Amino acid sequence: MYDFDFEKPSSIADAVAALATEDAQALGGGQTLIPTLKQRLASPSKLVSLTGIAEMQGVCDDGDAISVGGATVHADVAASGLIPALSDLAGNIGDPAVRNRGTIGGSLANNDPSACYPSAALGLGATITTNARSIAADDYFQGMFETALDEGEIITSVSFPKPQAANYQKFEQPASRFALVGVFVAKTAAGVRVAVTGAAEEGVHRWGAAEAALTANFSADAVPAAPSADGMISDLHGSSEYRAHLVAVLTRRAVAACA
Repeated sequence: MYDFDFEKPSSIADAVAALATEDAQALGGGQTLIPTLKQRLASPSKLVSLTGIAEMQGVCDDGDAISVGGATVHADVAASGLIPALSDLAGNIGDPAVRNRGTIGGSLANNDPSACYPSAALGLGATITTNARSIAADDYFQGMFETALDEGEIITSVSFPKPQAANYQKFEQPASRFALVGVFVAKTAAGVRVAVTGAAEEGVHRWGAAEAALTANFSADAVPAAPSADGMISDLHGSSEYRAHLVAVLTRRAVAACA
């Protein structure tokens, strides 16, 4: 490690002001940032912890949606149960240590291509609220580790519409417990959304062919054949063809679980 300044503000306004300092970096649960600092892959001059901001913590029932504070840890999302599929997803992230430190805002801001939360946000059509604006999930995710966030912008809360039915299926990489492939299926009054994480080089994305087929007939038998392997990740854990096959398999399982 190396020397840096550390601030733990108690309000969003104070956090934004602290992040205005040149080369300052927001710190959520630190599950990605701290290992990055240890490996000297990043060297901000100041860390601004968001974990002391009370208004950015907790899960609230807003009627047709739930609101999750950006600094809420995975364990609290898992315990809420307000959207069972989302709680189940949160309850299977990493291990207990990760779930009690990692935050939803940190995960969405990092946008790891194998993270679980991005699929829930995209699958449920969530709205990501920052200190400056609200961003629809369809506009928020912009590629591997890329988001619509501007420099110094922080996620203050995330609003998830309640679905008629939803389920998340993850085929996990056993060492990291990240998703080798994960599929979040949500049935809503407007149709079906299918969000895929872990599989593609573009990061989290929607599977349009499956959405169209399932909107017409919400049945596991209606799930199309595996999507094209073009653009799928291929590494020592699985080929692009294997990941494409898993996308279809997990989508069928998620739809069956919804039923």
